[in-house]
Amino acid sequence: MKLWGGRFEQGPAKLFEDFSGSLAFDRKLLEADIAGSKAFASALEKVGIFTLAEKTEVHKSFDAILDDSQAAGFFDGADDEDIHTFVIRKLGEKAGGLADKIHTGRSRNEQVATDFRLWVKTEIGAIDGLLTELMAALVDFAKREPQALLPGYTHLRRAQPVLWAHYLLAYFEMLCRDRERFADAYRRTDVLPLGSGALAGSGFPFDRQAMADELGFDRLSANSLDAVSDRDFALDFLYAASVTMLHLSRLAEDWILYSSEEFGFLDMGDEVTSGSSLMPQKKNPDACELVRGKSGRVSGHLLSLMMTIKGLPLAYNRDMQEDKEPVFDAAAQLEGCLAVMRLTVETAKVHAGRMEAAADESWVSATALAEALSRRGVPFHRAHQIVGALVLESVRAGKKPQDWTTEELQAIAPEFDDDAREMLTARRALSNHTVPGGTSASSVNDALDEASHRLEQMRQEG
Repeated sequence: MKLWGGRFEQGPAKLFEDFSGSLAFDRKLLEADIAGSKAFASALEKVGIFTLAEKTEVHKSFDAILDDSQAAGFFDGADDEDIHTFVIRKLGEKAGGLADKIHTGRSRNEQVATDFRLWVKTEIGAIDGLLTELMAALVDFAKREPQALLPGYTHLRRAQPVLWAHYLLAYFEMLCRDRERFADAYRRTDVLPLGSGALAGSGFPFDRQAMADELGFDRLSANSLDAVSDRDFALDFLYAASVTMLHLSRLAEDWILYSSEEFGFLDMGDEVTSGSSLMPQKKNPDACELVRGKSGRVSGHLLSLMMTIKGLPLAYNRDMQEDKEPVFDAAAQLEGCLAVMRLTVETAKVHAGRMEAAADESWVSATALAEALSRRGVPFHRAHQIVGALVLESVRAGKKPQDWTTEELQAIAPEFDDDAREMLTARRALSNHTVPGGTSASSVNDALDEASHRLEQMRQEG
């Protein structure tokens, strides 16, 4: 069945029907479409289109359709134009002529906007839960390895020592911001367009607030033209998804490096790695590589929808049918990546000794040493030069920081003393960073406690 056709002398070509049909992907909106249609049936009863008995029958029929949808093959053989015509056809099979009334005063333009917003709201809730679970896994890993020390990097060169827990909490903070972005996207999605008609507002005195209350929307759209053509909420969703995927990709890249033989800092579990069809020794970080790869896919969906929306005149245009597949796929990819990264974190093990040895054999303590000299009155520019000269001499002599005696240090610069020599170990250098947010043991313990408290709040809110 079609929801239009009287103005046409003949039907569309089969080629065009195949080209323009959307049921293959917008079937994901089934539950949202039924929820929206039930709320609209309630509105129709209030303006006298349905009797109370008719509305009740329609509601029961919609519930029966939802029950039927749980069966395998529910969509088999369906050649409807889209999910909306599919649902109305199914309603006709159960409620007869009442299906002909359900679309009174309603446009598919407002219907799809409502369905899409309902679906996105539900997905954001699911993503929020997955983000929280991954954040909890990071905190648990940090608590399992409270003493592990990692050489921190800038430019992928060893820079300053940090605790492994401090490193993990950096990703915790990124994911916190991701939750905030999705919360913002949810707030802008939580607007009801139903009652806007095709573009000019409904011709019936519907109680839009009652529909919003029934569907769980926070507020009503303020302008009918904007309501049916707005896809900012979908862009907001895709932006939040893209940034989250960028963060997951950075974590994946770190661990691909850290688990390599060249680093040897980390082992990933058998659950998230694979072997080679030819090389028996291989243990490949496939899960992380797939996450890294899928980040481009999700970011591409954001650009795709931006280009679709870029030049559209008000109000609705059929181009907007292209809004759903990018969002549907981005949500699926993000949810899968969040779940697999949680498993990756839960099954990973660090080689704390290898990490600390890498830190100690390098000059990650150099900054702490220069700052220690500055605290004793040496101008920092002079302290920087002194420590730089020490590093240069170490490179020439093939010496590690711990190889120097106090006497040898003083031969390079008289400002060095026993306290300075103690600062040459990576673990001693950690104590130099006691400010809130720093990587000293006390600061990191405070940060872990705070992260645990925030997680508890998230779970209570969820």
